[in-house]
Amino acid sequence: MTSRRRLQGAAAVLISIALFSGARALGSGAADSTHAPDTTHTKSTLPVGDPAIGKKFFLKLNCALCHKADGTGGVRLTGNPTPNWRDAKRMADPKYNNDYLRDCITNGKSKSGMVAWGKTGQLKPTEIEHVIAYIRTFSAKK
Repeated sequence: MTSRRRLQGAAAVLISIALFSGARALGSGAADSTHAPDTTHTKSTLPVGDPAIGKKFFLKLNCALCHKADGTGGVRLTGNPTPNWRDAKRMADPKYNNDYLRDCITNGKSKSGMVAWGKTGQLKPTEIEHVIAYIRTFSAKK
C-alpha cells in the first residue's frame, strides 16, 4: 500500500470519528415537518424537510468537511470525490432525486467514505429529510 493510500485511509477514519462524535452531541432536538411531498425530486411520500433545520444538522455533523460549506464538494477521501450540489444541471437530473440522496445519507457510500448516517442511527428518517431539503438549497434558483 502506498503512503498516499495509507494517508487517505487514515484521513477517512479520522473524519469518520469526528463526524460520529459530532452526531452523538447533536441529539434529536429537530422538529418534524408536515409539508406536502416534493414530487419534483422524489417518488417518496415522506414529508419535505425544513432547510433551516437541515442546515443545523449539516453543520453539527461536520458535513462541510467533505462537501464544503458552500456545497461545491470535490473532496476525495477514498474513491469518488464528493458531488457539487451547486451544479443545477446535475441536481435536476432524475438520477439524483431525493430517493438517491436519502439512500446515500441513510446507507452511506463506502467506496467514497460517506458515513451511513441513517443505518448507524445518527440521523432519524425525518432528520434526513431536513438535510435533503438543505442540500437542495445549494442548487435552487436565486
